[in-house]
Amino acid sequence: MSLSITKSRGKLGIDAPEISVEVHLSNGLPAFNIVGLPETSVKESKDRVRSAIINSHFEFPARRITVNLAPADIPKEGSRFDLAIAIGILAASDQIPKNNLHKYEFISELALSGDLRSVDSILPSAQRCCDSGRELFLATSNADEAALVPTLTVLSATHLLEVSAHLHARQLIQPWAISTKGKTYPAYELRDVIGQHHAKRALEIAATGGHHILLCGPPGTGKTMLASRLGGILPPMSNPEAIAVAAIYSVAGEGLRKDIWSRPFRAPHHTASAMALVGGGRNPKPGEISLAHNGVLFLDELPEFSRHVLEVLREPLESGHIMISRIAAQTCFPAQFQLVAAMNPCPCGYLGTSKCYCSAGQLVHYKNKLSGPLMDRIDLQVHVSDVDCNDLLNPPSSPEGDTSERIQHRVSVGRQHQMHRQGRINAQLDSNQVQEVCPLTSKQKQFMQQAMEQFSLSTRGFYRTLKVARSIADLEGSEIPSTANYHEALSYRNINAHQV
Repeated sequence: MSLSITKSRGKLGIDAPEISVEVHLSNGLPAFNIVGLPETSVKESKDRVRSAIINSHFEFPARRITVNLAPADIPKEGSRFDLAIAIGILAASDQIPKNNLHKYEFISELALSGDLRSVDSILPSAQRCCDSGRELFLATSNADEAALVPTLTVLSATHLLEVSAHLHARQLIQPWAISTKGKTYPAYELRDVIGQHHAKRALEIAATGGHHILLCGPPGTGKTMLASRLGGILPPMSNPEAIAVAAIYSVAGEGLRKDIWSRPFRAPHHTASAMALVGGGRNPKPGEISLAHNGVLFLDELPEFSRHVLEVLREPLESGHIMISRIAAQTCFPAQFQLVAAMNPCPCGYLGTSKCYCSAGQLVHYKNKLSGPLMDRIDLQVHVSDVDCNDLLNPPSSPEGDTSERIQHRVSVGRQHQMHRQGRINAQLDSNQVQEVCPLTSKQKQFMQQAMEQFSLSTRGFYRTLKVARSIADLEGSEIPSTANYHEALSYRNINAHQV
C-alpha cells in the first residue's frame, strides 16, 4: 500500500501539538497536494521537498501525491514539516523502510540541496516528543536546544541522506549530548556602585523575596547601574526554570540563550508599544514580559512610557501570566518576572532644588502617568539620592561592601528557607499564606493599623508590606518577622516619587 505516516510537531503558543503527516501515492496525473489547514509557508514546502529529494539522488514519484497534516483543525505554519513530508514520500514509495517510523518524530526545514536547516520553537516540541517516548530527528543547529530536555534521544543530521542511512540501519546517528550545567557568576559587581547603601539593601531584599522595586532619584545617581546589577545577585535558575525560559525564547524565534542558567534581563525602550511588551500578532508570540520570565524586566524612565503601555502590566504583575486572545487562537504565556523601574522625581529631574524649572501643570501631568493601582503593585519604592562629592573625589582603595557573589549566597539561603517553609518565594504568596507565615502580635497589629491609616494603605499594600517584612526576616534567618522588620518594610511603601 502506497501510504506512510510520519510524526511531527506544530506550534501553538508554548505548546507543540502532535501532527501526523500522512502521505498517499495514487495513480493519475502527477500532482502534489498538501491539505490540513496549511498556511502559505507550508504549501511552499512542495517545491523544497521535491528539489531536496531529487538532489539527494532519490527518485521523486511521478504519481499523484496527497499529503494530509492531521488534525486538520490546527493551523500549520512554517517550514518545520519539510523533513517529515520528505521522509513520508520516500517511505510511501518504498525507498526507505517504513516499519520503524512510529519510533521517530521529524522537525526540520529542507534546503533545495537536501541539507537540514534549523527552525524555531524546537524546545516545546522536544519536551512533547520526550513525553510521547519517541526519538527526535532535527538539524544539527537545533540539537543543543533540544538536548536540554532530559531523557530525550536527539538525532541530529546535516543532510537528508544521513536520515535515510539511519533509517536503513546502514550508518546510525549517535544521540546528541551537551555539556552539563556550570556555575553562573555575576556579570556585574554591586559594590562597584559608589554609596547608595540604602538602595543596595533594598535590592537585596527584593532579590530575596522576588519583589518588584522602583528606584526614584535625580539624574546620574546610579539608578540604571543598580538595576543592571540585580540579575547578578539573584540565584542561578534551576533546571526546570531554565528550560521554561529557553522554551519561551525558542517560541519567540530567538534561539538558545548564551548562558541558559543565568536569569534573563530585559530592558525595553520607553517607546515600546503595548504589543511589544505583552506579546501578540496574528500568530501570538511572547513579548518582553514573557521573555523576562524567571528574570528581570527593567523599565528605565518609567513615566516616559505611554500610560496605556504601563497599564497592561497590571494583570501580569499580579497573576504571573498573560493571556493573548486573537481570532485565530487564544494563547497563555508565562510572565513571572521581577519588575525593576527607574524614574526621575519630576520631568527635569531636579525637584526641590534651584535647578528645577517644572511648572505645577507639568508635575501633575508627570504624576498622572503612573496610576495608583500600578504603584500599589510595586513592593519597594526607594529614593536614590545624589552621591556625596567626597566619595567621588576620594574613592576607597578597594570597593566597599560585599561582593555580588556573597550577596547572591545570602539571597539563595533566604530563598531556600522560603521554599522549605511554603514551597514558593514570598512575592508569590496569597493572603492566607501571608497570614500563616507573618503572625502579628497585638502590638504589631496596632502598629500596622496606625500605618494603614496614616499612609492610606490598601488591602494589597498591607499584604505586600507583610511579604517584604517576611523577606527581611528570611535574610536575617529569623523564624518570625520582628517589629523592626515591619518598620523597615513600611519605609519602602512611602516614597516621594508617588507624590511628585
